[in-house]
Amino acid sequence: MNDDSPALEVRELRKVYGDKAAVDGLNLSVPRGCFFGFLGPNGAGKTTTIRMLMGLAPPTTGSIEILGLPMPERATEIKARIGLVPDETLLFDRLTGTEFLEFVGRMYLLGRLVARERARELLQLFELDREPRKLVADYSKGMRKRLAMAASLIHRPDLFLMDEPFEGVDAVGARLMKEILLDQVRRGATVFLTSHVLEVVERLSDRVAIIHQGRLVIEGAISELRSGADTLEDIFVRAVGAGRTSEPLDWL
Repeated sequence: MNDDSPALEVRELRKVYGDKAAVDGLNLSVPRGCFFGFLGPNGAGKTTTIRMLMGLAPPTTGSIEILGLPMPERATEIKARIGLVPDETLLFDRLTGTEFLEFVGRMYLLGRLVARERARELLQLFELDREPRKLVADYSKGMRKRLAMAASLIHRPDLFLMDEPFEGVDAVGARLMKEILLDQVRRGATVFLTSHVLEVVERLSDRVAIIHQGRLVIEGAISELRSGADTLEDIFVRAVGAGRTSEPLDWL
């Protein structure tokens, strides 16, 4: 394994459903120790890309290399080093938060006592410990997102794949989650994140990539992409051709 390799590299990645390419010839290289924002309008191919990176959807063509290892050939080793927060937080609803985190820790081969202690500490960190017997089924959407992020941390992964991690999370919870992710980057981990909240991505990310209709349209360091007073929103709107204005409705 080459530790100088990118955290994530895809070449000519393509995923076709029927006669439509959801991802169409994507080339991307994400450095290690980077906070990387992966952006695009609805239906651009972001979630499909993450599903391929996770090994849940096989590419039609192209190659994926994660942490210097090829996917899917070394999928087991790769998944052991990834923390995942999917768009849909598919959790075990009939468990408590503690039980769920312990289960995840054991899945990552942590010892029983280590998994239990880390679960307890993570529940405290994410302020989910006030009702220890509460079932995940009774969690709010924001609480479920926080629990999913806690689960992604329990094995101290080298790479985080996060699909809309702040969706449904209140301002206090989102601030906590951002600080934790920035701490992970400072220790050398890599965060690959999608979000529709461009202000959040702009504040957190070192680099961004924007895809539109399955194709990469812009990629680079935030500092290099911004020109003058441009915001990331300005760059995004220009990149996806969304600057067109329509005629106003007379009755509005």
